[in-house]
Amino acid sequence: MTAVPQKLAILAGGGTLPARIAAAALGQGRPVFLVAFEGHTDPDTVAGLPHLWSRFGAAGTIIRRLHDEGVGDVVFAGPVKRPSFTELLPDWRTTRFLARVGARALGDDGLLRAVVRELEEDGFRVVGLHDLLKDLLTTPGPVGSLVPDAEALRDIARAAEVARAMGNLDVGQGAVVQQGIVLAVEAIEGTDAMLARCAGLARPGPGGVLVKLAKPRQDRRIDLPTMGVTTVENAAAAGLRGIAVEAGGSLLVDRAAVARTADRLGLFVVGIDAPGASTGPAP
Repeated sequence: MTAVPQKLAILAGGGTLPARIAAAALGQGRPVFLVAFEGHTDPDTVAGLPHLWSRFGAAGTIIRRLHDEGVGDVVFAGPVKRPSFTELLPDWRTTRFLARVGARALGDDGLLRAVVRELEEDGFRVVGLHDLLKDLLTTPGPVGSLVPDAEALRDIARAAEVARAMGNLDVGQGAVVQQGIVLAVEAIEGTDAMLARCAGLARPGPGGVLVKLAKPRQDRRIDLPTMGVTTVENAAAAGLRGIAVEAGGSLLVDRAAVARTADRLGLFVVGIDAPGASTGPAP
């Protein structure tokens, strides 16, 4: 007798990833339940699917509902803008959780690891997006037809060094470097806003490069760097000439469309190795 797959709960942020994960799971005969977050999840994502609309601070309600729904596995999918404490309106369980994690709640990485631990202690198994959609993981080498030249490779190395240092501080995952000069680093604003800032900072000559790496202590089941067509378009608008993302440590949404867009706009997109990168959950 074939075992029935565990029901999958999708904690759905913005973008198309939650819907893609739901479609893939359903196509495999796996039941799904979506938790949609007010102000973050596109209503079209949950149309026709079993779901719960919630705010971030209602952890008690969310976890009770997941148990009631018979959920076994949980996946985080799609970006969310981190709310302030006043926006959370935390219920008792969330308040108790925030008090327990203390200073770890100040950084995204520590907070997410604590959330995962909380879910696991409640009996759920947290899985990664790449466990469900194997083709999402970035592979080494060029994505389109263009490749970085020697100067771009030097900028990639410098940006990777900066991104890794910022990741060690749990600040962000990306950096932009042009001709050896750091134009921007990613913080809470996200990649798109960082790229918008770069448009007014570009120097004459060959354009800069964007590098995105997973944070060194990051749990790779959650919050991996993600890029797609929009990232390529925004990088081009900022005057960049290429993007490098961590092979095996980042998600590439719609590889074929990214390749076509990059070629059309004249940018290279390449998967790079990140020395010393972790491949599993952080300690």
